[in-house]
Amino acid sequence: MSKIKNITFTIKKYDYFKPFHITGSLSNFATNIEVCIETESGAKGHGEASPSFRVNGEKVETLIHLEPIIKDALIGLNVKNYRKIFDVMDKFFAFPSIKAAIQYATLDALSEEIGMPVYQILGGAKDEIETDKTVGIDTIENMVKDAKEIFDSGFTTIKIKVGEDLKKDIEVLDEIYKNTRGAKYIVDANMGYTPKQAIEFVKTLYSKNIEIHLFEQPVASTDFEGLKIVRFNSPFPVGADESAKTKYDVLRLIKMEAVDFINIKLMKSGISDALAIVEMVKSANLQLMIGCMGESSVGINQSVNFALGTGAFVFHDLDSALMLKEDNFRGKYLSNPPIYKAL
Repeated sequence: MSKIKNITFTIKKYDYFKPFHITGSLSNFATNIEVCIETESGAKGHGEASPSFRVNGEKVETLIHLEPIIKDALIGLNVKNYRKIFDVMDKFFAFPSIKAAIQYATLDALSEEIGMPVYQILGGAKDEIETDKTVGIDTIENMVKDAKEIFDSGFTTIKIKVGEDLKKDIEVLDEIYKNTRGAKYIVDANMGYTPKQAIEFVKTLYSKNIEIHLFEQPVASTDFEGLKIVRFNSPFPVGADESAKTKYDVLRLIKMEAVDFINIKLMKSGISDALAIVEMVKSANLQLMIGCMGESSVGINQSVNFALGTGAFVFHDLDSALMLKEDNFRGKYLSNPPIYKAL
């Protein structure tokens, strides 16, 4: 009765409330694939793939054609034996967002079958988490305005996008700090700096007594040596995002002592690799944050349940659904930003 009977892919498009600008990318909308797994008993599990060509080389136009291939591989498998399904999907490593969506939809279908929330299947470590909210690249005035609005609305952690103009970025941080005293700052360069620029950036902020709690992906994703150079010359913790796609990337980063933080995104790794990364990073005595791409509430639901279940994360950057126009909220969690609570 718990065997998979059908799998469907549906393309969904969501407009941003305002254009979302990061280093080298400007998005007006997110195009995602919603996945539904139905079992023989009628239980339905939902997942979402939010592909990124910039990070993973994925396009919706390609991923949608995987539907018959994945159906052929998975129909007849039992969601109660979800590790077998995970192992099949691990072979789709070139399509990590679809891997994540299928793996989560499997757990969601299992959740419906047995009457236990996914976060409890994953461990039930926490009952609530707190997300940050992001300030995209814009004029200095608009970035300060956005940061102040975020802080005044109750968010205690602000994520700030930088990486296109070093001088302006320093001025932005200076002005945001003056207007949001008491906030925590995650600064994300999205691969925009050279190692020398990244070191100049953090040392200038330090000289101004501006503390940032995490400096995320300052250099190119392939520049592991550059990450290490920045880490050993930064007064602030340095994290990997685009450099940390798979568990094998994370193993290399750990061995090199290249970072203080790893940013897990289910869209980069899927559930299976993410679970492995959690244990690897904990064993290495490093720290974790969890982030997102352009997921709707269906996709953010995956990361919220993963974070609640594992309880592994210092920072939660799960704000994409707050930035997209959706007709209905469809997450299986209580959303009262900045707090997300388990149902």
